[in-house]
Amino acid sequence: MNWSEKDGEQPALAPSTRLVTAGRDTQAQKGFVNPPVVRGSTVLYPTAEDLHAHRGEFSYGRHGTPTTKALQQALMALEGPQCAGVAITPSGVSAISTALLGVVKAGDHLLVCDNAYRPTRLFCDQMLKRLGVETSYFDPLIGAGIAEHFRPNTVAVMVEAPGSQSFEMTDIPAIAEVAHARGALVIDDNTWATPLYHRSLEQGVDISIQAATKYIGGHSDIMFGTISANQTAWGKVTDAVRLLGVCAGPDDVFLALRGLRTLAVRLAHHHKSGLEMARWLAQRPEVQRVLHPALETDPGHAIWKRDFTGASGLFSIVLKQAPQKAVDALLDTVRLFGMGYSWGGFESLVIPFDCNTYRTATKWNPGGPTLRLHIGLESVDDLKADLERGFAAFNAAS
Repeated sequence: MNWSEKDGEQPALAPSTRLVTAGRDTQAQKGFVNPPVVRGSTVLYPTAEDLHAHRGEFSYGRHGTPTTKALQQALMALEGPQCAGVAITPSGVSAISTALLGVVKAGDHLLVCDNAYRPTRLFCDQMLKRLGVETSYFDPLIGAGIAEHFRPNTVAVMVEAPGSQSFEMTDIPAIAEVAHARGALVIDDNTWATPLYHRSLEQGVDISIQAATKYIGGHSDIMFGTISANQTAWGKVTDAVRLLGVCAGPDDVFLALRGLRTLAVRLAHHHKSGLEMARWLAQRPEVQRVLHPALETDPGHAIWKRDFTGASGLFSIVLKQAPQKAVDALLDTVRLFGMGYSWGGFESLVIPFDCNTYRTATKWNPGGPTLRLHIGLESVDDLKADLERGFAAFNAAS
């Protein structure tokens, strides 16, 4: 049975416990621990009166099933009491685009941090521009100084902390205070930390987005997104989801729910291994700098320590000056670090990147080639040995 049936009101539970228990009703599930995968479009009504009144827990497959309800309940429990609801989408980019379309209209102005996920920028600069929405970008370190960028028609601010690829830490509470004083909403891409390590709705955010493809799924086998919102913004989110016809497939919903159950254990491992690798890399002669906010030497560490309870396995490094052939030699030599996009799965990954091609409000000048690393669930000693082989090839080709 679930808590409400067995013991009355659910007691205060740790986040790791809520991940396991929320969204489960074993009595309704005929005793099974997991809810069934409900595949369906049509929902039948028992009487004409019920049909006319749209009376029933479910009305149509696109609007939700028992499987999606279980996932939404679990995510709401993780997000905390400020969460009025969670919408699910077929990808992280879909979550971003749906949330933005629910907030802006023609003639509006949108503020976006300069270190946002690049597809976010592309959606703003192409789709929203065609729809008559103007986007301006701001320095992610600006804090309360963002007030200077507001216009009478500014309706929302989108942030991402830490920033995509470059990992600057934005002072979200300071920005939220300024935005709310001017009647604007705050949207946060919270994929890096997940609500387990960053309860962004408690930091003044109105809409929190995750590419659940990453850590919620956790196994590199689904595309998925989530949009969580407080009471102020929830109506805008639900309208956008309904009008755009956004929904996710039942099997991906089930896999996301399955991944969510082990998120606390996996993310703790990513946190520990990621920090150990970051500290080891900071001592390597081939590395100029490690971009990881949980490192005590990182410029954003104080904000991370104040607002976050943990870190994930994703961070970047700046290599010493070297020709492209040396970087390619490193990439071609490592074997445990696969070269591929996305992250958040069980496997370690590496990609080169260059933010300079799309930053507009800030200058990206790291001083050397840059690599983004995702530290997976492998042995840290094996990962170090793999990178040592890569660094040997890097040095030989430099």
